[in-house]
Amino acid sequence: MSLTIENLHATVDGTPILKGLNLEIPAGEVHAIMGPNGSGKSTLSKVIAGHDDYEVTGGRVLLDGVDIADLEVDERSRAGIFLAFQYPAEVPGVSNANFLRAALQSRLPKGEEIDAVAFYKQMYARMDELEMDRKFTGRAVNEGFSGGEKKRNEILQMMMLDPRYCLLDETDSGLDIDALQVVAKGVNSMRSPNRGFLVITHYQRLLDYIKPDKVHVMADGRIVKSGGPELALELEKSGYDFL
Repeated sequence: MSLTIENLHATVDGTPILKGLNLEIPAGEVHAIMGPNGSGKSTLSKVIAGHDDYEVTGGRVLLDGVDIADLEVDERSRAGIFLAFQYPAEVPGVSNANFLRAALQSRLPKGEEIDAVAFYKQMYARMDELEMDRKFTGRAVNEGFSGGEKKRNEILQMMMLDPRYCLLDETDSGLDIDALQVVAKGVNSMRSPNRGFLVITHYQRLLDYIKPDKVHVMADGRIVKSGGPELALELEKSGYDFL
């Protein structure tokens, strides 16, 4: 069981961004990707999730051995992929509760309905874990939220949808230390032998709270170096001069 990227090539508006990237994230492991700006980190997460702006020109993305290249974004989500955005979008007019309920309903067999009592019980429990005011259930998705509130809301969605592979695209950006600890606590609560994580970050500080099994360095659209958690500490001290 793994999320496997094989010789992946992808372009944006005809410009090559990913240039033969290989990566395997076994279920049960947390992998972190670091690298300089423009190396293709965010592009990788969006290509895996199926973002329309990116064209895959070669290679494969395998979800537990199944090629998901032809699946639409919603199909990839239902198959078990979740992407927490660096800049979460606002969805005016749609409350958090209705958004989550609709997302979960879409995963049920035709004719089966969500148990409303169980849904709200679970959502409130998750919100309490993330120290979110329950009033946020009635607010439009991310509308008027602070940066930290948006990131907590992304983690709430992840906790409720219970994906098999979680992609976190610079979830730590814009967070103060208190919000960072709460978000990391939510992520850590979901670690299990059946779930894999890809954590994209610029900073070691996130990895102080979400301990990775492996750290990869990305540059010019490829993984150029891999190692254990100590690699992140090395990068914190010496930067990317070796590239």
